[in-house]
Amino acid sequence: MLALLLLAIILLALAALYVHDRRQTAHTILRNYPIIGYFRYFAETLGEYMRQYQYLPDWSERPFNRLERGWVYRSAKGVSNLRSFGSENVPAFVFRNAAFPVLDEEKRPYPGKQIGLSEGPGACRQPYFARSFFNISGMSYGALSHAAVSALSRGAKVAGIWMATGEGGLAPYHLEGGCDVIMQMGTAKYGARNPDGTLSETRLREIAAHEQVRMFEVKLAQGAKPGKGGILPGAKVTEEIAAIRGIPVGRDSISPNRHHDIGNVRELGQFVERVRGITGKPVGVKFVAGDTEFLEAWFEDCVTHPEGCPDYVQIDGGEGGTGAAPSALIDYVGLPITLALPMVAAARERHGLEDRIRIIASAKLITPDKVAWALCMGADFVSSARGFMFSLGCIQAMKCGSGHCPTGVTASVPKLIAGLDPTDKAARVARYAQQVREEVEIIAHSCGLTDPTGFRPKHVTEIERGVGGFRAPQGSD
Repeated sequence: MLALLLLAIILLALAALYVHDRRQTAHTILRNYPIIGYFRYFAETLGEYMRQYQYLPDWSERPFNRLERGWVYRSAKGVSNLRSFGSENVPAFVFRNAAFPVLDEEKRPYPGKQIGLSEGPGACRQPYFARSFFNISGMSYGALSHAAVSALSRGAKVAGIWMATGEGGLAPYHLEGGCDVIMQMGTAKYGARNPDGTLSETRLREIAAHEQVRMFEVKLAQGAKPGKGGILPGAKVTEEIAAIRGIPVGRDSISPNRHHDIGNVRELGQFVERVRGITGKPVGVKFVAGDTEFLEAWFEDCVTHPEGCPDYVQIDGGEGGTGAAPSALIDYVGLPITLALPMVAAARERHGLEDRIRIIASAKLITPDKVAWALCMGADFVSSARGFMFSLGCIQAMKCGSGHCPTGVTASVPKLIAGLDPTDKAARVARYAQQVREEVEIIAHSCGLTDPTGFRPKHVTEIERGVGGFRAPQGSD
């Protein structure tokens, strides 16, 4: 009799816990996997102690290690990132602190930078003044769930940052939060295409009419798959997504490996000029650095034909991004951001385009040290996709293309998407962005700078070649 009573109590307790887990919104894993989800949190807690015995060092995981992910999780949740007993990290670079750092009363807020010219050849009718140096990189609706995109849009508005649509077109969820938006156009021109895949000027004007859409971005390539177009499995191509993109329902969506109407630098300039003329807004180009001759020819064309010069370039490293792609491309094609960014910044300087072209850097730059490094190397802005995925609760399950993401971030299964509460996660998105900016400013102040616009290569030094590969010209300005 006593055994039956104990069993009944245990079952009632489990039932109550199940109901609690399904109703709470703070933990997506528990909401999607009541009760059994606790095993993940137990494993995380025990892991901290087990790693003392060298089972799995915190810095050994890929593509993002536990130290990096843990920093993002704590920042997004508003938990202190203060640590004691020294560093666990094995840094590839360090910042050169000033003998006399900036006092609190000497600090100044980040002043922002304008993207796009107000007058002259290549000017746009509505330049964009960007107030944050850290923003959300392109992630398509369809690749991400509607709940994830909604949370990003709401959080971006609170943090005062922009978000890019990814190549999947402009969805209502991008506009939902009221944040600034970059409309990205990939090789298939989703959302701004005619039935034959060519650019639709009518759709482009309709998109540009949204006040929130501040800029347009022509994507030549992304880090996950340079030389290959985007891939969205047919299982994710719902009626809604098909309508937004302008493609058939339920069929794999595979973009061409390049724009049919852009086959050389002159055609690229003409396309940029065309889009800017139609929209009246700044136009940028996203690419992965590889062919150095292309870079020189392109920037030379920008000098010769300023009307076709992009207002910004976004450099994506070949380290691989959120998109599904063949392993050969993810692992072996495209220069890493550590080589690409200094190369592009130097080419911009050689051609005298520092005041004309803004540089946005992306590729695994998810923590303040990486963001500050990029600003030192010449980037005007840094954007992140996977960092913001972690802020939404991504656990690096590596199921992005399957539709069965356990946290609902990239899921297509309604039950899994329902576990992600946009309101709760929007607050985490905003906290993460704010914490990155605050700690980048702390690094700047330590280097004797009033704000991050003063970063130069001389402020960072590589200390161990081969661990991360971050390079800085020794003692240069």
